[in-house]
Amino acid sequence: MTAPAFPSASRASAVRASRSRAAVADDLPHVPWLSRLDAPERERVLADLRVVTVEPGELVCRVGRPVTYWFGVIDGLLKMSNDSALGFPITFTGVPSGGWFGEGTVLKGEAYRYNIQALRKSVVAGITAGTFHWLLDRSIGFNRFVMMQLNERLSQFIAAREIDRLTHPDERVARSLAALFYPLLYPGVGELLRITQQELGYLVGLSRQRVNQALTALQAAAVIRVEYGGVRVLDLGHLRAYRSAA
Repeated sequence: MTAPAFPSASRASAVRASRSRAAVADDLPHVPWLSRLDAPERERVLADLRVVTVEPGELVCRVGRPVTYWFGVIDGLLKMSNDSALGFPITFTGVPSGGWFGEGTVLKGEAYRYNIQALRKSVVAGITAGTFHWLLDRSIGFNRFVMMQLNERLSQFIAAREIDRLTHPDERVARSLAALFYPLLYPGVGELLRITQQELGYLVGLSRQRVNQALTALQAAAVIRVEYGGVRVLDLGHLRAYRSAA
């Protein structure tokens, strides 16, 4: 199967600070670690937090660029992938609403080894690397959140290696969907993931038509239900372990 076409990354620009705005009250529920901070810590974060809208195909992070911010998704869907110029493109994971990502890169202060690209119009927030490290130095609650993120991310990427070895499209779709239902990583998803078949195709590397067939099979197995505008998980354990009978 060939992966669906997607707008070239060459025409997508990096997010510029000049386009960003200060966070507003409606943004804050999508910053799950904010409640772990004390008053001075929260005050610094609110002064530092910036929010920007990115268009489909636009890059939030680019391979080789130095890290400056730690990012989270207020609303939308992003994908994490390698640079196709370096070889066969690989999508590592999707990042739905409520997900914060790139803490490992910020911790090491290294250049990005992956691209983060918007699959749909998305709202992205970020705090500077300086504020991220300041919080690490003084906030036990923030440290626990970052440790949880790193632990969950490890589990997610172990699962991603398994997905790479799967050859049956239905199983690839099942595991890729399950990877977006990590409650600790993506608290904004809940039981209903708002995603189109085309967007899921971008993440899995399959055509929209083949994704539709896989979703039909998964629905028949009673592990998901396709609803208007998204997919509802009925049995997450079964979805993560799904094996096709074909």
